[in-house]
Amino acid sequence: MDDLFGGAAPYYAKHRADHGAAAIDLLASVFGAEATVLDLGCGPGTLAIPLSARVKRVLAVDPAPDMLAEGERLAAGRTNIQWLRGDSGHLRDLPVFDHVVMGRSFHWMDREAVLADLDDLLPPGGVVALVGPTRDKENLAWEAVAARVRREFGMGGLSAPGSFQVSGRHHDDVLADSPFRVVEPVLFTARLERDLDDVVGLQLSYSYSAPARLGDRREAYVRAMREALLAANPSGRWVEDIKTQVLLARRP
Repeated sequence: MDDLFGGAAPYYAKHRADHGAAAIDLLASVFGAEATVLDLGCGPGTLAIPLSARVKRVLAVDPAPDMLAEGERLAAGRTNIQWLRGDSGHLRDLPVFDHVVMGRSFHWMDREAVLADLDDLLPPGGVVALVGPTRDKENLAWEAVAARVRREFGMGGLSAPGSFQVSGRHHDDVLADSPFRVVEPVLFTARLERDLDDVVGLQLSYSYSAPARLGDRREAYVRAMREALLAANPSGRWVEDIKTQVLLARRP
């Protein structure tokens, strides 16, 4: 599924909210300064880049070449990040790692199979850290308007076998039935102000409305999105309340 985010990498890097300094601090303290950490589904380095300042080495793995290229561009000068094209089905081909982190990527994977492989590959004490939203439904102020425009353009959702979208099982339920069943959840909250360009750019960062999927309809989509958002909120400004949950999963 290496074309899921075709053309989305620069929008992802610019418009997706980062995970926050407190979450990075937590991960760094859990992994340790001498650790080699696998960032699986790294995207443009949202986790890999800040973590690289706190651990020995990061293996940044993603199936999308443009995501890796964007990450390398943003991480210019960082010598301890290895950018690798790969996916969750080929973990055994990767260099050795001590811990693994996934930020908003685990839901695309065959999660049970990935955790079984990680049980074989991670050393004793190895941690699986999942970083992303909570069970609570995200209540984005612009979402009803954006969803209407997506429907008008036929932009439906995408899913992968064994993923959350297919099974409906939340990550913590999957972890509870896995070798990494000892789970410590940690919650962080933040507030982010967004303007019109930011909200529109965010739409182009999603798999279901990535530029490659829109093709030659991209300009029309952006124009329709801007007009609909401004009609609903002429100020062109929104506030996003962000809940970021870190699930630290260990073997018993």
